[in-house]
Amino acid sequence: MDIIFKIIAIGLITCIATIIIKPIRSDFSIIIAIVGGLIIIFMIVNYLTDVFDSFKSIINLTGLNSELYKILLKIIGVGYLIEFTVGICSDTGNSSLGDKVLLGGKIIIMVMALPIITTILQIIMELLPT
Repeated sequence: MDIIFKIIAIGLITCIATIIIKPIRSDFSIIIAIVGGLIIIFMIVNYLTDVFDSFKSIINLTGLNSELYKILLKIIGVGYLIEFTVGICSDTGNSSLGDKVLLGGKIIIMVMALPIITTILQIIMELLPT
């Protein structure tokens, strides 16, 4: 629980620093925002092992194909990377570019999800009486 207060503190300090620096050197304010975001990401990377362990236990419990597990983690990763990139685009005043990145990310996620959708439909078809 202590980590959330550190994340909030870094977020607030980064925001305040960018507000102070932006009128003086707008290029540095962008760098400060990106570095602050990266620090927060590095702080939470350790918690990803808990997520991976939980997914592994779910896979072992259900007996699902481990490839679906890998696809799901990739989809989650793409979603977070896209969100981070769109945030940077918005922070730099390029919200139009951010919208295109978001659209591209959504399409990629949809394509990546097709094997999962196919597997779910196959399971449903097996459960239905013939």
